[in-house]
Amino acid sequence: MMKYLFSLFVFLFFISCDKINTTEENPAKKSSQYITILGTAQDGGYPHIGCQKQCCTNVYNGISKRKSVVALGLIDLQKQQKWLFEATPDLHTQLATIENNHLKTNSIINGVFLTHAHIGHYTGLMYFGREAYGKKNIPVFAMPKMKQFLVNNGPWSQLISLENIKLKSLQKDSTIILNNTLKVTPFLVPHRDEFSETVGYKIEGSKKSALFIPDIDKWGKWKKDIIKEVKKVDYAFLDATFLNQDEVKRAMTEVPHPFIQETIALFKNESLATKNKVVFIHFNHTNPALQENSRERKEIEQLGFRFASEGKNYEL
Repeated sequence: MMKYLFSLFVFLFFISCDKINTTEENPAKKSSQYITILGTAQDGGYPHIGCQKQCCTNVYNGISKRKSVVALGLIDLQKQQKWLFEATPDLHTQLATIENNHLKTNSIINGVFLTHAHIGHYTGLMYFGREAYGKKNIPVFAMPKMKQFLVNNGPWSQLISLENIKLKSLQKDSTIILNNTLKVTPFLVPHRDEFSETVGYKIEGSKKSALFIPDIDKWGKWKKDIIKEVKKVDYAFLDATFLNQDEVKRAMTEVPHPFIQETIALFKNESLATKNKVVFIHFNHTNPALQENSRERKEIEQLGFRFASEGKNYEL
């Protein structure tokens, strides 16, 4: 009898532990509204074109996993709605991830929010064309210059003339109401802007809110104080393209971004709670912090900062 009870106790113990671990791995699954990470790499992806360094050959040798280009999914299970932030070259698989792992509805997506006209952030719109998906009136939210860029340049103009996509106008600091508990606000950030303006987004849910700034030149060039803005939200997905100045042999003036080390220095004297809101995203293939088990990443995590990983969810 005692042997039977002991066996039953062990069985129930392991079941309960399994349930606890499952919940901890993805706490946002309990919520009907959440952000899901669909990609973390810089525009060129990982592995990167032309890269023969160990960072990329590790993928081909099966040591490291491929990383998709930066994108967020916004999911509302109760309202049966879903949105995509960024139209990346990996859009086809990222939309499949939303359908297979989060929410499948009659609409492939309720809308796509664009940040700017650099290749990793809008070229995925090509998959909505007649050569691929070929359906009608997929809402695409864009700022004025971004909208004009799409209207006046092929092949994007064909998506509009064939009504594959339907452009929705955005204005800086003007809030878009998605439903009675979800809203999105674009705000301008400095970032080269050869073809369009660049925006970040504030995403607000019924309980929590988030910043999404995948690209910016330098925090000091922005009219707003990044520390104050981070303190206003629960999560801040911030540009982490390069770890430091020495990472690549290229003039950083050509591709300015705030180094992770610069962001860490800015938040040095802030509380652990504030640092914990920072979730680094948008990594160049050379950035050692892109690798989950790298020494650099672990050291930064010990300081209180976090890193975006594909498949991770954040409750709203």
